[in-house]
Amino acid sequence: MSTVVDSPRLDAAPRRRKQAFSSSRRPFAGGVLWIAAVGVLLAGIVAVNVLVLQLNMQLDGLGRERAGLKADNARLRSQLSSASAQSSIERDATTKLGLQAADVLTLTYVDLARTAK
Repeated sequence: MSTVVDSPRLDAAPRRRKQAFSSSRRPFAGGVLWIAAVGVLLAGIVAVNVLVLQLNMQLDGLGRERAGLKADNARLRSQLSSASAQSSIERDATTKLGLQAADVLTLTYVDLARTAK
């Protein structure tokens, strides 16, 4: 009886063991890319939040300026109202200009329409 022993083939390439990673040079490249992508997204979110904060600060400053202008307008309206009051005008006319109020009994009117005919 003859026994045939299977001998390994010499011309066949040796089998390589399967590697756990697809590339032996960069085993964690996918994870690093994800971390970098998340970092860039977080930096973008921070940048947007900073811009929103700056806009809110400008809006707050404009609101304060608006309130100040409203207060100035109210003060000026009050001054205008008191300056245009009849008693104030009469007082200034007598003290500053030396004018006197006309006597109601000696007041006369001229009819221009009648004299022009």
